[in-house]
Amino acid sequence: MEHTRRNKVVDLLKSKEYGGEVFVKGWVRTKRGNKKINFIALNDGSVIHHIQVVAEVANFPEEVLKRVTTGSCIAVKGILVESQGQGQSVEIQATAIEVYGVADSESYPLQKKEHSLEFFREIAHLRPRTNTFGAVLRIRHAMSFAIHKYFNDHGFFYLHAPIITGSDAEGAGAMFRVTTLDDKNPPLLPDGHVDYSQDFFGKETKLTVSGQLEAELGAMALSLVYTFGPTFRAENSNTPRHLAEFWMIEPEMAFYDIYDDMDLAEDFLKYLMQYALDHCHDDLEFLNNKYDNELIDRLKQVISDQFERLTYTEAVEILKSSGQTWEFPVDWGTDLQAEHERYLVEKHFGKPVILTGYPKDIKAFYMKMNEDGRTVRAMDVLFPKIGEIIGGSQREENLDALLARIHEMKIPEKDVWWYLDIRKFGTAPHAGFGLGFERLILFVTGMSNIRDVIPFPRTPKNAEF
Repeated sequence: MEHTRRNKVVDLLKSKEYGGEVFVKGWVRTKRGNKKINFIALNDGSVIHHIQVVAEVANFPEEVLKRVTTGSCIAVKGILVESQGQGQSVEIQATAIEVYGVADSESYPLQKKEHSLEFFREIAHLRPRTNTFGAVLRIRHAMSFAIHKYFNDHGFFYLHAPIITGSDAEGAGAMFRVTTLDDKNPPLLPDGHVDYSQDFFGKETKLTVSGQLEAELGAMALSLVYTFGPTFRAENSNTPRHLAEFWMIEPEMAFYDIYDDMDLAEDFLKYLMQYALDHCHDDLEFLNNKYDNELIDRLKQVISDQFERLTYTEAVEILKSSGQTWEFPVDWGTDLQAEHERYLVEKHFGKPVILTGYPKDIKAFYMKMNEDGRTVRAMDVLFPKIGEIIGGSQREENLDALLARIHEMKIPEKDVWWYLDIRKFGTAPHAGFGLGFERLILFVTGMSNIRDVIPFPRTPKNAEF
């Protein structure tokens, strides 16, 4: 077949130019027919729908059509005609077919129409070919683009935070180590500890859990910045909500207080929901019908409702007086769990919630203290089905107050000297938040397991692909 520019399926399905020659390439979803005619469902990933190729058996060598099986990759030249069947308005009358790659019908794992999501996780290299994961990946792309568009249109600058770091932004300690030292015979100090001064970077380094601290440095010069990149947690967690490698969006804004922070978070989330509805209609409709028939209504509700705002203290009182039995008992000073967050959103208020004023002892060192000395200017955005989707705060810009908090939490000053420096030289009020990208995609797609919204999930004992 001579070189010809490929037509995308997404464009052909919208075309009205009947009678013209077209050239498509893609993967066969199904083939059916009889001795006279074959109907081939072809998909190229550009849209969830396939296009039907009609091949009259007499026009093709027998060995060609025999190699056109579910999963095979083919190129088709033909005439675009108005479809005689149900489901789509156009189809292709094939004049030439070339098989690029065959797929053995006995061993191709996607031969059956129905498989469990657990099964698909075992073949992550093939699952993008399914309707479900094609839809998820297209939505993931759309949300990535929308995030960059939102911040660009609002005057933010994209900052590339380092993936390798010498600091632990969250103080969680569950980080992956980065080293070039001999794992069997590392250099040791007299006290028996590893001598990281001989390592590649001359100190102990790890994979980042957050780009926030570096984003704060950028905000102190550019005013409005955001990071969007991979982050890592070495927690031995196998829940449907946790990954070892995931993506975070973290804007930092000079001259913002906690109220500006909340306003931005709400506007940002509503923009993303509207973008999904405007640009991902076919994929959302498929996921709504197959997995979660309230999905599209939930997206619309987030846009239409004003988020409820209340303090952590008020939330604890609501939870304690709810009459509910909790798996994790709740009292002032305890960290709220997903069951508590979802009760507030789904049962009590029936809308997204922003909580503020958390106890300082359950939040990070960099959050600005409230005047009561017990709580900090933190804010968490809670969504239905998800719980916390955004966490943020007004940052502590006062050097003395930040030093006191660092000493209280026993964080070595030498590890964050650069972070302290921006409080010494032209400090300014500032705030920011972090949005877990995969949690956003969970919400927008209606999927229930975070492993199903990232192309190749990294979890304990799983780095296969």
